Amino acid sequence: MEKIKIKTESRTELIDITDKIQAIVSASKVKDGVCFIFCQHTTAGLTINENADPSVKADIVNALNKLIPHNANYQHAEGNADAHIKSSLFGASLNIFIEEGSLALGTWQGIYLCEGDGPRIREVWVKII
Repeated sequence: MEKIKIKTESRTELIDITDKIQAIVSASKVKDGVCFIFCQHTTAGLTINENADPSVKADIVNALNKLIPHNANYQHAEGNADAHIKSSLFGASLNIFIEEGSLALGTWQGIYLCEGDGPRIREVWVKII
């Protein structure tokens, strides 16, 4: 298992980690298998989405912040209930096939860490089988 650290810069943001994950896959020398990716945080998650046009990330963040605002009448005392909700929507893990030594992503797909309570240092775990 490999662990990667990601420094986030904003309260809510999507960070493309595709290259970091592919580097781990390449170093593993596994030609055909599965890449398991896990985010061990309750206020951040993972998703796969378009990585060709940066406006998609901005649109997702803007929509999230409108749907789940930071300051609503939440009961959670720590002040980050919105981040917990956002994290639950994205989920904590992804499984991606490895074909011929590469992540089997679509042409426009990328892997994103979805920050909901930044800025922070996040850790993502990657296991290749």
